[in-house]
Amino acid sequence: MANSCLGVDIGTTSIKIVEVKKGGTRPQVTNYGVLESGGYLSRANQALQTSSLRIFESDIVEFLKVIIREMGTQAKVAFASLPPFSVFTTVIDFPQMSPEEMKKAMVYQARQYVPMPLSEIALDWLKVAEYEDDKGLVHQKILLISVPKEQVKKYQRMFGAAGLTLHALEIESVSIARIFGGDPTPTMVVDIGSHSTNIVFLDGGQLVWNAQSSDFASASLTKALATSLSINPARAEELKKERGIIGTGPSYELSTIMLPLLDAIINEVKKAQFVYAQQFPMARKTERLVLSGGGANLLGIEKYFEREFGMPVVRATPFLRFEYAPELSPLVAELNPVMSVALGLGMKEFV
Repeated sequence: MANSCLGVDIGTTSIKIVEVKKGGTRPQVTNYGVLESGGYLSRANQALQTSSLRIFESDIVEFLKVIIREMGTQAKVAFASLPPFSVFTTVIDFPQMSPEEMKKAMVYQARQYVPMPLSEIALDWLKVAEYEDDKGLVHQKILLISVPKEQVKKYQRMFGAAGLTLHALEIESVSIARIFGGDPTPTMVVDIGSHSTNIVFLDGGQLVWNAQSSDFASASLTKALATSLSINPARAEELKKERGIIGTGPSYELSTIMLPLLDAIINEVKKAQFVYAQQFPMARKTERLVLSGGGANLLGIEKYFEREFGMPVVRATPFLRFEYAPELSPLVAELNPVMSVALGLGMKEFV
């Protein structure tokens, strides 16, 4: 175990890093940094990585070097996340079996489910549910995870070029689940990033299912404002952050422009709810919706989601799982949803 480590969340348009060390009763955040590429606002195709699995390695390496230099990090060991669009996942039903039997079964099943030769992918899996059928036989739901080996090599190259040792890679939904620390409430997490929205279902603080990510996300709202108001995308981004969807006074017109795009995200979440109920009929009904990602900071979004889903809606609060300096307190409310994945990664070494 390292004395300290970095949790590195490389999104489509930004990089978020937290430096974490062992604290008194909880892990301690000693440093953090956020670096965002503003180029995507004026150029739709400008991104650090895309759903077509393109990664702009040189850009990411330079950004990593800049943010590490500005943070003045001490740690060199890093844990990084993989975006949902770069990972293939599926849930498979199995009878109870030994770990050795499971390994053989998963390799066999992977040949049927994974759309690539097994020689080109890295395989992993985890048990997400267990139930007993009407004949008394115990079954288990297994989440199969596969990542192209070339994708893994790219991350290793990028972190090495930035002077870091990449200790592990994991999918974002696993990092998100970690910040809930075994919370028993059946929860749906809607992680609204810049170019994609990730929908995760948890029970008992454990990952149960990760829905296919949606391309409707925070940047969709910005683009709608810029087009409708004929303004610079950078100004549209400012207006979105300032006014949100409160929908009164001078903000009313902005709300009417953005709400159809927000409704598109909500429809994707409702589709995911339906599929989850079909795949996991034994699962407890979701009792809470948690918003994370930069899009969760949109003013008025919690009340709007509450009205649509009829359940409590809150923003993610991962900093509750950490110790941190008092001077960080005024920033925590805004940082909480933005840093959720990075903080989940930073906990990995200390829980």
